[in-house]
Amino acid sequence: MDATTIDRAFDKLIQNLDDLVGLYRQLLDLARKEKQFLIEANTDRLVECNSQKDIVLQKIKIADTLRFKHAKELCEKIGADSENPRLLEIAQRLHGPKGDQLHNFHSTLELVIKRIIELNRENEQLARKAINTLNGTMDNIKETLSGKKTYEKKGTYRSGPENSGNFVSKEA
Repeated sequence: MDATTIDRAFDKLIQNLDDLVGLYRQLLDLARKEKQFLIEANTDRLVECNSQKDIVLQKIKIADTLRFKHAKELCEKIGADSENPRLLEIAQRLHGPKGDQLHNFHSTLELVIKRIIELNRENEQLARKAINTLNGTMDNIKETLSGKKTYEKKGTYRSGPENSGNFVSKEA
């Protein structure tokens, strides 16, 4: 293959990887904001943040499809496994600065994705705690509104004799 077609395929892949890194960083930023909104219990901002995350995730899905296409194209040009294109394999076949650039993108993506996963786990724990707190509060409210079942009035009050009596016996 001629070097210019490999360079064009490489440039498309690099541009796509740069876009992917930017999208994953946006997702990381949104996960951080989501954590803050969970801590503050700001439901309006949390809903807004989640809708933004959905949009970014859709963009990532599209960009990842393009990444696969560009990586497959480059693999075909350099003789790598085009059915299962891997950045590290491409980087090994492309020596020098191009290989180093792919290694850097791979490391960056791996690091950002790892941090996103950690934050999402933390956010899930915060959300579960909030739900458990709300469920406990709702149970307390239900219990209060339904009344206490343990101490119900079952008998009647028995009054004593109508005459007032002496507390101390006169015989004493």
